Order: sequence, then structure tokens, then C-alpha cells
Amino acid sequence: MSHTVKVIALGFALLTVCVMCARLLEGPAQPSYLARAALLFVALWLIGAGINMWIGVSRAGYSVAEEAPIFLLVFSVPAAVALLVWWKYSRL
Repeated sequence: MSHTVKVIALGFALLTVCVMCARLLEGPAQPSYLARAALLFVALWLIGAGINMWIGVSRAGYSVAEEAPIFLLVFSVPAAVALLVWWKYSRL
């Protein structure tokens, strides 16, 4: 499995942790907390994807131009799912 797929899977795992923590702390009767957890995830994942890009540039020897498309892919796939969760639960 490629590194990119592993990092994207890590993003989905972090999204799951954020949503489950919101459910455990506030209960399923509070869907607005799920929406907030999804937005919190987007912020956390932006930092995480940025760290992944920094490691690729500083340690793996890739240029910023080579890492930028990978950063966009790594960030956008889990973030898109999180924004769908936010959209669904913020309207309730």
C-alpha cells in the first residue's frame, strides 16, 4: 500500500475519532456537536496534511512543487467527507 493511501486512511481514522468523541461527550441527541466535530477535524487535518507535506519536502527530498498535488489529495479526500458530515448535521 502506498504512503499516500496510508495517510488518507489515517485521515479517515482521525475523522472517526472526532465524530465518536462528539457522540460520547454529547450523545446522539445533539447532532450540532457532530457538525462541530467535523469542522474541528478539517482544521486538525489541515495541520496533519501540512506536516506530511513538510516531511516529504524536508526528509524525503521532494520539492514543494512535487508535494503540493499530493498534499491537495491527502487533505481534500477526508476533508470532503468531513464537510459532508458537517453539511448533514448542521442543518438539523
